[in-house]
Amino acid sequence: MGYRSLPVPAAFAILLIAAAGLTAQPKPPAIPRTSGGHPDLQGNWSSASITPFERPAQFAGKEFFTPQEAAEFTKRTLEQSNRDRRGATPEQDVNGAYNEAWFERGTKLLPNLRTSIVVDPPDGRVPALTPAAREANAARAAIGRRQPEGPEDFPLAVRCIVWPTSGPPMVPGPYNNNYQIVQTKDYVMIDVEMIHDARIIPLNGRPHLPHSIRKWMGDSVGHWEGDTLVVDTTNFTDKTHYRGADDKLHVIERFTRTGPDTLQYRFTIDDPTTFTKPWTGEIVMTHSPGPLYEYACHEANYSLTNMLRAARVQEKANAGGAAQKR
Repeated sequence: MGYRSLPVPAAFAILLIAAAGLTAQPKPPAIPRTSGGHPDLQGNWSSASITPFERPAQFAGKEFFTPQEAAEFTKRTLEQSNRDRRGATPEQDVNGAYNEAWFERGTKLLPNLRTSIVVDPPDGRVPALTPAAREANAARAAIGRRQPEGPEDFPLAVRCIVWPTSGPPMVPGPYNNNYQIVQTKDYVMIDVEMIHDARIIPLNGRPHLPHSIRKWMGDSVGHWEGDTLVVDTTNFTDKTHYRGADDKLHVIERFTRTGPDTLQYRFTIDDPTTFTKPWTGEIVMTHSPGPLYEYACHEANYSLTNMLRAARVQEKANAGGAAQKR
């Protein structure tokens, strides 16, 4: 065997080593699928997390936490948000309202270690409101400061109609951050724990409802793009006002099963009369043990009656004070 024949087996050996290295790479996690072949999104999912919705100023320009930053941020956030701490004054104690046992905001950052749920714009901040939206929000705030005439003058969450974080988009709140997904060939149902709403999303290609028909959580239609469920929602009412949005709100959600216990949820907000540009958020939901229990928000809810009674008492007191001045 001559010297020139040596490179051939040497090259072959290198190829074998490279192939062995490729086969040793970890396989992507198996994604559960339905009998129809689509990813199986069914189950109970939680969005609870202490990841900031918008990127804090101290992490400006930083998309991800380092492990050390994540540990320090988690420790500091849990200490600051602990509702079992006593206030320095009786007023602070009363303003604290519920103690820690009533909260379920989560105790960890999202597993992607992002410094904010908002991922676009790149600064991790919700874009500015348009001048018209700022004026509309100021007008609503002025109405909210008046004494309520009836229950319709209270926010939707206080009236147990819909919670601002229930969706769409479905973002973490102080508690009840659970969702149950039920999936068939033609429909997906999302049961929202907060104020027990259910979204029925058709997958059969039907168009949106007529423009004149408005719903608290909008009108959702869905379709599959590869292994991602895309849900398009329009037809919101002019009373929902997610982060100041109006009835032109358009939300696009993307559900991607990324593992046996994880579900990536991305949402894009587009409302040109409210925000200066569209923006996107990302949440990694984790599998949660069930079942989901109904959040009986309005059973024996005497707070509305008491608040309206207090408003009438305050009106009488104000009228009496005005009479004395005359």
